[in-house]
Amino acid sequence: MQNLWAEGAPDLWVNANIGSAAAQAVSFVCPMDRDVTSKTPGVCPRCGMKLMAGIPDSKEYSVSITPQPRLISPDQDTDLTFHIDDPKTHQPVRDFEIVHEKFYHLFVVSQDLSFFLHTHPELEPDANFHLGLRLPKPGTYRVLSDFYPRGGTPQLIVNTLLVPGAAAPSEPAKLAPDLARQHAENADVDIVMQPAQPVAGQKAQIFFRVRPNDGIQPYLGAMAHLLAASSDLIDMIHTHPLQSVDHGGNYKELQFSLTFPSAGVYRVWVQSQRKGVVNTVAFNVPVGLN
Repeated sequence: MQNLWAEGAPDLWVNANIGSAAAQAVSFVCPMDRDVTSKTPGVCPRCGMKLMAGIPDSKEYSVSITPQPRLISPDQDTDLTFHIDDPKTHQPVRDFEIVHEKFYHLFVVSQDLSFFLHTHPELEPDANFHLGLRLPKPGTYRVLSDFYPRGGTPQLIVNTLLVPGAAAPSEPAKLAPDLARQHAENADVDIVMQPAQPVAGQKAQIFFRVRPNDGIQPYLGAMAHLLAASSDLIDMIHTHPLQSVDHGGNYKELQFSLTFPSAGVYRVWVQSQRKGVVNTVAFNVPVGLN
C-alpha cells in the first residue's frame, strides 16, 4: 500500500510499512493509529490524538463488568458497572484520555449479529464507568470496550454478557454474503472493496460511498466509525477512515484499510452522520483463505 500524505501537514504521513528504516527514523507516532507518524509534533489527522515522542510498551488492562440485577433479563433495564484495573499496580484506573470526544466507547453485539449498539458509559466518582442498558432477547452478547488509560496504551478489551432464556441460540450465526446498497435514516451507502473479495491476513481497502453528498458531518471526531465482527464473534475490529474523498454531488467516499484475521463472513457496521442524523448500516463481507 502506498503512503498517504495528510493534507496540509507536509511532515505527516501514514506508513503501511512501519518497520521500514524511514518509519524507524520518525520521532512522533499516534498512540491510537501507529501507522501515522511525523518528524514534528502535532495531532493525528485520522483520530485527532496528540502525537507522542515515545509510546509505552503495550499492556492489556482488565475490565470486569458487574450487572445489576446480577441476572440479566431480556428486554429489562440493567445497570452495568465497568471496573478497570492497571495490570502493573492492580489498582483502579482513574485517569483516561479523551478519544473521539469520549472517555469510553462501547460496542455490544448479539450472538446472532442482529443487535448492534455503539454507546458511551460515563465515568463516575467511584472510578468506575456506568451504563444503563436493555438487551432485547436471550443469548450471548459480546462487549467490546475501547478506552485509553492515561500513561498506558489504547485498549480494545472483549467481555461476554449472558442473557438466559429458552430461546437463546447455541450456535454461531450463519451469515450469507450481502454487499447490496444499504438504506439508513437519511442516507444510502454502497460498499466497494479492493480486492473484490478480501483475503484473510492481507490488507484490503474498503470504500463506503454515502449518498446524497450534502450535509455529511464528522461523527464523534471522525468521518465514520466501523466495527467488524466475525460470525463466531471471536474477531472484532474497531477502526476509522484513512481518508474521505468528495465526489461532487454524486457521493462522499470513506476509505478504510482492514486486515481480517480469518476466513469466513464478517458483519461490518459503519456509522456516519448526515444533517445531525447518525446513519448505521451493515454489510456481510465474505473473506477468503490466503
